[in-house]
Amino acid sequence: MRYLKIPFLLVWRLWFYLLLVITIFAMIPVLLVLTAKESYYATFWKLVRGWSFLLIYGMGFRLKVDEAQKLDRNKSYMFCPNHASLMDPFVLIAISKNPIVFVGKKELVKIPIFGFFYKRVVIMVDRSSHTSRKRVYERARKKLKDGVSIGIFPEGGVPDDHIVLGPFKNGAFNLAIEHQIPIVPQTYFDNKRLFSWDVLRGGMGTLRVKQHQFIETNDSAISEMKSLRDQTFEVIYNELSKDELYMKDTNQFYERKDHS
Repeated sequence: MRYLKIPFLLVWRLWFYLLLVITIFAMIPVLLVLTAKESYYATFWKLVRGWSFLLIYGMGFRLKVDEAQKLDRNKSYMFCPNHASLMDPFVLIAISKNPIVFVGKKELVKIPIFGFFYKRVVIMVDRSSHTSRKRVYERARKKLKDGVSIGIFPEGGVPDDHIVLGPFKNGAFNLAIEHQIPIVPQTYFDNKRLFSWDVLRGGMGTLRVKQHQFIETNDSAISEMKSLRDQTFEVIYNELSKDELYMKDTNQFYERKDHS
């Protein structure tokens, strides 16, 4: 039965990339204007939110968001979701009315057209370069002063499918403490199961998200960074480990890996 689904999964995946390319081309004139000045970022964010909803629902997904605490439109936050899918950034964008600037990998600049706009709106980091990491802090500081939030996937990349949650890097938590902004842990339960990097699995369905209670950094010192990092990790890990669908999917990959 699994093999009978393969042609449909391939067509479905192809549709995603077609939808991505077609919509980017259609938005190019507007994107050229809205990425020309930082003062246009709030309007740019509204456009990108609409685009994210289009991609999510255009792929046959639905969003179900459980908010343990709601965002204040007038505050800045440090968003820290788990990372398991290409769909993750679009989910984060769609569920946040607060404009977010992402800290992302410089390698994505190489993608034609997308990379051109990516480097204009994302804080790029080369994790192998101390100078690059220092520039991230400087740019993030300026963005936060402009009233936007920061989005970082603290795992630093997508871990193997059999891993529940990869270890967190320090950057997000250093920034949150430096600027005394709340950390917003978010758990994405279904993105890996329904839209992982494996093109021969997945399918349409509901993408469940839990936005946890914020972790305050008021009066926190840099010496407490690891404690905040570990606290955020535990919040997300505990939520994932309680979810039967997520753990069943993760264990299947673990077993497949062991027997491959």
